[in-house]
Order: sequence, then C-alpha cells, then structure tokens
Amino acid sequence: MMSSAAFAVAATGAFADGHGNMSNEMTVVSWGGAYQSSQDNAYVKPYVEANPDVSVTWDESSAEAVAKLRAMNEAGNITWDLVDVVASDAIRLCDEGLAMEIDHDEVLAAAPDGTSASDDFGDLIVSDCFIPQIVYSTTVGYRTDAEGWNGTPESICAIWDMENFPGQRSLEKRPIGNLEWALLCDGVAKEDIYDVLETDEGQDQAFAKLSEIKDQVVWWTAGADTPQLLADGEVVMGSTYNGRLFSLIAEQNQPVAMLWDAQVFDLDGWIIPAGLSDEKLARVKDFLNFATDTQRLADQSKYISYGPARMSSAPLVSTHADLGIEMAPHMPTDPANATNTFLYNYEWWADYRDDLDAKFQAWLTQ
Repeated sequence: MMSSAAFAVAATGAFADGHGNMSNEMTVVSWGGAYQSSQDNAYVKPYVEANPDVSVTWDESSAEAVAKLRAMNEAGNITWDLVDVVASDAIRLCDEGLAMEIDHDEVLAAAPDGTSASDDFGDLIVSDCFIPQIVYSTTVGYRTDAEGWNGTPESICAIWDMENFPGQRSLEKRPIGNLEWALLCDGVAKEDIYDVLETDEGQDQAFAKLSEIKDQVVWWTAGADTPQLLADGEVVMGSTYNGRLFSLIAEQNQPVAMLWDAQVFDLDGWIIPAGLSDEKLARVKDFLNFATDTQRLADQSKYISYGPARMSSAPLVSTHADLGIEMAPHMPTDPANATNTFLYNYEWWADYRDDLDAKFQAWLTQ
C-alpha cells in the first residue's frame, strides 16, 4: 500500500560528511491516516518550508515494517530511509540487526533547558535503536446510537457481552491487545496476564475466549478501518488507536464515544534501517534532530490526541490547531482516562510475536 507526495526538507548540514554531502531524497514510512497527517503538519511541512531542495516520499507500510525490512535485507536492497514503528517492533528489528543503534544524545536535540535527549525521553527509550515520538493507546469506540442496547458500555468486557450490546465488532487482525483483553475478560488478573499467556494452555484459553465472538468480528488491518466502520454503522463497537477515535468524534462529529477501560498503552517512534549510505544517513539524522525536538513533538499534539514522548514537550501541549479545544483531556495519559490502563509489555511481545502471529493467523482460518 503505497502513497507518495514530494515535500522539500531542510538541510541544516548538522550531520553532513566532510564534504557536506547529504542525500536529496528520503523515503519515510508511516501509518497513513490522521497520524501521518499529524506528522506532516507538525514537522515535515515546517522542515519543508525552510529549505525546498530535498524531496521526501511517504510510504504507508508501517504495519508490515518488520516483514518488509527482513525481505529488503535478504535481497540486499534497502529502499526505506526512516521507519515509524511500535516499540516492540523496534526491539525485534534491533535484535535482528535490521535497525541501526544510535547515540541519542548525538543525534537528537537537547531540551530547551539543556537536559540531554536521553534524559528527556527517559524510560521511553526502550531500545538503542528506538527514537520515541508518542505515547498512544489502543482502545474501543462505540456507537452512542446503537439500537437494542441495555445501557452504556463501561468495561472492556462489553466486547464479549452480546446480550446487552448486540451487533458487529471490529478488532485488529493481530494477536497484540486481543489476547490480553481476552484473558482479562476470562477472569485472569491483570498482573498475571503475561505469565499465563507465556504457556500453551494460556494461549489456548485466550483463543477460546476470542472464539466466543469470532463470528461477530470484522478484522481490521489499518488504523483508519474501525473509524470508517463505525461511521458507516457497519459495526457498533471496535478497537483502534485513540487518536483515530478522537478524529472521528471531535473532528467529524460522529455519534461515537470512547471506552477508555483497559486501554493498552504503547509507544511509537522511529528506527533507522541498517545499511544506509553515508549520504542517506546524514539526511536522516539531520531530519530527526529537527522532527523530534521539544517543540515539534508538542506541535504534533495539536493535530492528534497522542502524548508527546519528551517530558519537556508535555507543558507545551495546548489546543487543537483547528478546533481550538484543549487537547490534554483527550490524551490517553489524562488522569480521567487512565483509571484502569493496561501496560503493554514490549519486551515480551518482541520475544513471542512471530510465534503468536502464526498461531493467530492459523486460528483465523479455523
């Protein structure tokens, strides 16, 4: 799934080689939709306006980043220059030598008060290859005008409650999040989820719970799918990223509300593919220095309700660029929204993802 547009990108020369050489082209991989639009508005366009001599091509392939980078590496033909991935995928790519380890304090800008980048991002740097951008969550949206419902969903387990909340659901076509919610709604304590899921019996338990609603689920692969399904009335509730639901509710005025219960916290950020030429690498580092500074990450929150990964950016979160509404109450980290969160285990999924991906796909065909 490829869409591209040419943008000019600034050339400050901060990371050029001894001859001042940086590539004039860069291919950046992201997720499309509202999130990619927020990236474009917050730092690509400002970077573009400064120096209009370099083109950037967007590729909306982040969901397949691991598989595609493996294939590119095997073919000896790396065509991507910067890739937006979730934290667990960054860990996998780093462990496999497909992502480049970086010195965060050399590549990234310090905070305005001089705090080093590594201290400013803190524990969100979960891999030597990972450059954090946002904190987001996978949560559930539901139609507020659904017919035949008995009350309003208050628990994540409403996904399984067909008696009180009948209708089609949409869930992501991958095991992450779904297996955790399934065990949680099958009586497993939150703190025991990953210990149980580590066993064959625990995995079978999670798949059995999902099987209870399997014939009522539309499986999505792109973050924009559930918002569209909800807007069209094809599903009555479904999971997606909180920022996509914010766009649907606040910007499109759809009769949809968010169910924050057991929202799964996650991190998203950049990796640099291993094996770039010196000229490409200089360009990428130069761009990253700008795109991940304190102001740019704060600016991104003007367009989508994801929390900036830098501590110094948080106080700069203000109002929506077009709607004028305060964005802080729409963040997954807002205290009112975070009364019952589920903390995603990046390291665990980095270890088990390939096996459970295969098991999940096999289960779908049964």
